[in-house]
Amino acid sequence: MPRLLIIGYVWPEPKSSAAGARMMQLIEFFKKENYQITFATTARETDNKVDLNSLSIDSEKIKLNDPEFDDFLKELMPDAVLFDRFMMEEQFGWRVDNICPEAIKILDTEDLHFLRNARQKAFKENREAKDIYRNSELAKREIAAIYRSDLSLIISEPEMELLRSEFRIPDEILFYLPFMLNPVKEKEQGELPVFEARKDFISIGNFLHEPNWNAVLFLKEKIWPDLRKNLPDAKMNIYGAYPTQKVLNLHNPKENFLVHGWADNSNLVMKSARVCLAPIQFGAGIKGKLVEAMKNGTPSVTTSFGSEGISDFNHWNGYVSNETDNFIRRSKDLYSNKELWQEKQSIGFEIYNERFNLDFHHERFRKVLFQIIQDLEDHRNANFTGKMLKHHLHKSTYFMSRFIEEKNRNKN
Repeated sequence: MPRLLIIGYVWPEPKSSAAGARMMQLIEFFKKENYQITFATTARETDNKVDLNSLSIDSEKIKLNDPEFDDFLKELMPDAVLFDRFMMEEQFGWRVDNICPEAIKILDTEDLHFLRNARQKAFKENREAKDIYRNSELAKREIAAIYRSDLSLIISEPEMELLRSEFRIPDEILFYLPFMLNPVKEKEQGELPVFEARKDFISIGNFLHEPNWNAVLFLKEKIWPDLRKNLPDAKMNIYGAYPTQKVLNLHNPKENFLVHGWADNSNLVMKSARVCLAPIQFGAGIKGKLVEAMKNGTPSVTTSFGSEGISDFNHWNGYVSNETDNFIRRSKDLYSNKELWQEKQSIGFEIYNERFNLDFHHERFRKVLFQIIQDLEDHRNANFTGKMLKHHLHKSTYFMSRFIEEKNRNKN
């Protein structure tokens, strides 16, 4: 069996975030391809992490700047290494290159961190994101990690286009891989709660993620007061992992604005709601909550940031609006009009089944991996920029790491 080492930024939490669900989709892919999988991370364990042992996946706790990782690599000698976000490639990529240079290096970007960061700054400073990321240290670091990897998984087509057009990254080291999901069959669609059986609005998202907190605050201050006047009996239910006190402080039963926090079964609360609201003001990647809404037959209203990478505003399971008054009006219409609601629900199933088809994307991913593994030397020779960046990173990181190791040794 080929061996895969996953170096995780965090332990997988598929019930907490789209990133956790994405990691489990990748794990399922490699299990299907008969890889023996080891998951290693520097992160502390959490109560919400998935039980990897029950999936026959070995797990290891590793340390930064520790020579024991080299011994771990020598013993494992993986055929492939998957880095969960670019920071893991920065920290451990040079060690992988030194110990097991023939292992294929795959970077799962999750979303482009430099883009998300730039959009957040642009929102707060009323600037263009492009003016920020073009001079961003984060962009330089993340794109360098992409070049140093044999293949980088990009979750959305707009991010693929950005890397190609703005940064001229060659197609050979980029691979568009969105969520990989089983289609919702007609029988399953028919078993979901109907319009009359649903009530209230829902918003859901991990509160460690700044765009989610911002969206809930926007809901509370800009959307809900007017929407509640039009629909006084409706409630706004807020769910999400790791709510901080400032999130919990928004809870107000008198205003029908209810902060519930963690949802053990997000599908259950989603399919109980009539409409999902996601007024996302900045961010990147694919919004898992909106894909989950489609799966559960729950029409949604969001912004262009929310719909990015899923579909466009002309083809949505509800409405896409960046204008507050229109957002409120569309939310009311969708909540009140059964025929409209059913029409938009059907569009959601269509988008979900076409865009994220598991079998289709599994086969695409399998083919590109096989091709790179077969022609790994030629593939790397064609990426001279990646070789150059590896050379310089290895030199600088090697000496810095050795300095830290020696410093830690003297402390002990």
